[in-house]
Amino acid sequence: MSDIQYKFHPNKKATIITAPFSGGQPKGGVELGPEYILKAGFEKQLEHLGWQTEVANPLEKTNYEAQKSNDKDSFGVKNTKIVSECCQKIHEAVRSALSSDRLPVTIGGDHSIGTATVSAALEHNPDACVLWIDAHADINTPKTTESGNLHGCPISFVMGIDSDSYPPEFAWVPQNLKANRIAYIGLRDVDDGEKAILKKYNIPAFSMYHVDKYGIGKVVEMALDAVNPERKNPIHLSYDVDAIDPSFVPATGTRVEGGLSLREGLFIAEEIAHTGLLGSIDIVETNPLLAETEEHILDTVSAACAIGRCALGQTLL
Repeated sequence: MSDIQYKFHPNKKATIITAPFSGGQPKGGVELGPEYILKAGFEKQLEHLGWQTEVANPLEKTNYEAQKSNDKDSFGVKNTKIVSECCQKIHEAVRSALSSDRLPVTIGGDHSIGTATVSAALEHNPDACVLWIDAHADINTPKTTESGNLHGCPISFVMGIDSDSYPPEFAWVPQNLKANRIAYIGLRDVDDGEKAILKKYNIPAFSMYHVDKYGIGKVVEMALDAVNPERKNPIHLSYDVDAIDPSFVPATGTRVEGGLSLREGLFIAEEIAHTGLLGSIDIVETNPLLAETEEHILDTVSAACAIGRCALGQTLL
């Protein structure tokens, strides 16, 4: 049982939203992430912390995996239709949870679902801020992306950057994220186009250089100072497991050496929990099929579960 009080969820009710989706990138297996995380006992772990839980499966009767393609469309991106449809369903599930005074815990699945979760959090409370924990900035636009993979574009869609280049399928996305309401932690693989966007919009971004220079505690403090200086607004925590070094989480799709240690990664979630301001959370990019051993699967799934537990109140003492 956790003693942490959550300002925006005082009754400690949570909805685990499964997002078994891989259409935002070409590698199969990430759609299995939610299944593995739940089989590891994630729901019971949250209940042990004092949360009343339910599970929502908004993609339950869909077959997006069979519709995946590796071909770019006329806008320079891939799988536009299925990514948009998936995100709409996830968006509605997150909004439904929040409107029922439940904390949405969305487990993926690839990070393209961030389009849905971030926009839903901000529709529910326009004062919400976003902490994006990731090796990658995921702020490419159809104009800047080289790969065409939409898991690299969710933030640009919610911010409305280069909106004239958007496929019409994304016309539904609320462009409700302001540049001063999002901060990044853990960056270490940022495209040139993304660097230009981060600088143009003066978006607070803390790379592994900053973590090495200041320490993870100071970096989290600086990130919160930038987007939630009075510590009064809800925090949407969007956590890609590849923010943590692949020596700790090897079963993920876009591994980059030199990441957060497991303790640094968990500290971020712990510190957000201690603010009492967590409003919603995503945990994405666990891909069991990319593991070389069973131990790799166990390590990655265990890390994903631990991120969720720490964000929802597990403490070391």
